[in-house]
Amino acid sequence: MTEAQRFPHLQLRVKFSPADMFGPGKAELLERIAATGSISAAARQMRMSYKRAWQLTDAMNRYFRAPLVTAAAGGTRGGGAAVTPTGTRVLAAYRSLQRRALTAAARDLATMSRLAVRRPRKL
Repeated sequence: MTEAQRFPHLQLRVKFSPADMFGPGKAELLERIAATGSISAAARQMRMSYKRAWQLTDAMNRYFRAPLVTAAAGGTRGGGAAVTPTGTRVLAAYRSLQRRALTAAARDLATMSRLAVRRPRKL
């Protein structure tokens, strides 16, 4: 069972401004870009449009001092994308925050789960 399937659960988002944030979706996009070497392939795996994946990548690149993803245009050689060392560090920091938040919240989440009126349905 993945974290997303456990209820109740936490979803951690780091806000840089009211409109700019880094959360589970962008973290997953970065991981998939790193794994595939492609924004397009990462988008397909996430069932997301290429345009949306590019918008999210551009947003991430704008709110850090150095880009998280570099991309080369397509063509006869196919282009591609790579997660930069800064992107790797941001992703590692986010995943560390997630782990520590979940550890800190485990007891309270268990209490809330026991007290919940409805039990979540199995997915």
